[in-house]
Amino acid sequence: MLNVLAVFLGGGIGAVFRYLTGVLFVQYLKFHIPLPTFVVNVVGCFILGFVYVFCLEKFQLNPALKLLITVGFCGGLTTFSTFSFEIFDMIQNVQYIHAALYTIGSLVIGVLAVLLGGYLCRIFIV
Repeated sequence: MLNVLAVFLGGGIGAVFRYLTGVLFVQYLKFHIPLPTFVVNVVGCFILGFVYVFCLEKFQLNPALKLLITVGFCGGLTTFSTFSFEIFDMIQNVQYIHAALYTIGSLVIGVLAVLLGGYLCRIFIV
């Protein structure tokens, strides 16, 4: 039951951060491209890479805390459905090159963010 509560709490926090990122980009930075989704997905990938190495190589986190951060927070923060819809919308609007670049760029940079998160964990966490 504690694990379910941890995922619930982390997911709520992550979803709020995702929402606030969208608000920040649209209202304050005047971005109307899918940059908020890209940013939260890359940040989520980075955190997952960092936490994975942290838990695997450095310390044993409490299982509930690990679930709160990974499944909960990162799952609530990142969004595959919005990413997919944004690509669909680009295709519907005949923005094929944008759709392809967004798809490839998100995947490549997402994987690089996981690697970077793990790498930085290995370097800075003793």
